[in-house]
Amino acid sequence: MIRAYKFLIRPTVGQQAALSAMLRDHCTLYNAALQERRDAYRHTSKTPVGYGQQSAQLKDIRAFDPGQACWSFSSQQATLRRLDKAFSAFFRRIKAGEAPGYPRFRSHKRFDTVDFPKDGDGCRWDATPCDPVTRVRLQGIGCVKVHPHRVVVGRVKTISVKREGRRWYVILTADQAQPQPLPKSGSVVGIDMGIANFLADSGGDFVPNPRHGAKAAAKLESAQQALSRCKRGSKRRRKAVETVARLHRKVRRQRLDHAHKTANTYVRGNDFIAHEDLKIRNMSKAPAPKQDADKPGAFLPNGAAAKAGLNRSIADAGWGVFLQILTAKAACAGREVMAVDPRNTSRRCPECGYTAKENRPTQEKFHCISCGHNAHADTVGALNVLRAGLVRRDADPA
Repeated sequence: MIRAYKFLIRPTVGQQAALSAMLRDHCTLYNAALQERRDAYRHTSKTPVGYGQQSAQLKDIRAFDPGQACWSFSSQQATLRRLDKAFSAFFRRIKAGEAPGYPRFRSHKRFDTVDFPKDGDGCRWDATPCDPVTRVRLQGIGCVKVHPHRVVVGRVKTISVKREGRRWYVILTADQAQPQPLPKSGSVVGIDMGIANFLADSGGDFVPNPRHGAKAAAKLESAQQALSRCKRGSKRRRKAVETVARLHRKVRRQRLDHAHKTANTYVRGNDFIAHEDLKIRNMSKAPAPKQDADKPGAFLPNGAAAKAGLNRSIADAGWGVFLQILTAKAACAGREVMAVDPRNTSRRCPECGYTAKENRPTQEKFHCISCGHNAHADTVGALNVLRAGLVRRDADPA
């Protein structure tokens, strides 16, 4: 299996300048390749230009431009592959009937990653094995100190360097043997995602919603207002941008930390986990406008303000990130995760099976009008999710 590792690196002042120069040169290469493709298509011959032709030009580009020649040839090929992937995705969406945006030029401020496709080709992980300090060697940069907070298991395949604000990270992918599954616990669980509580499980337990974004909203609002008052291109504006980005990064890390810890708890304690197959993108769509037939150009109230608040809460909860992490951890631990249809899971009585909208009079309360069963609505939803998951698992021939 392939596992990714992300470590903080600590470059010197000179190495930071070299890393920034590497990003700028790769960004220039990306934009030049994009311009060549646009010019070729606009020509009357409509000659297509692909990755093969542009990769073959790299030798001449490096001979003409000494700045490009000091970086890894393979990393420059990876940058051209990134552009080719963007075009492939663009044409795939067009064939699917969607309305994608044409690949755009990148600003050097937004071009933050350089990929090295193979360890040992322009880069070397743990380049000084005799030194107790772990270092990664990058062509044109030198040996950079790494802060490895965990041990890398397996053979390193690819290395990427990423800039996040003023920090630099190295991202590794390692090919490793399938880990040993955790011992059987004999427990199964269903989980129901929510807003008031992050999730409720079939055992009656609740995980509180940390609401990291809501807690940081006041600081973010103040920082963004300060940013809007700054003159474009000024040093003060650059500092304000860094402040806003730092606050967003903190919220993202808090959200990831909570998702990892919650997923670990459920993976270690259960052999089978069922969850709702949520279409989060559809759930967070803005409502369609309603035109007023009596007043041309006017619109009727459509609840957009309330829906915007709900969308913020859904994004702040981070359901999608949590479910991805849960699935990945379960695969490594030999656990089984199954998504089930969420329809009527909170309206069906777990005692008698009667399904009706009236069974859920409020957001939290469940009262079956057929048998009189009372429970928390989210717990009822988790029980129904678990039952549906077990039925689907037993019916699966695999």
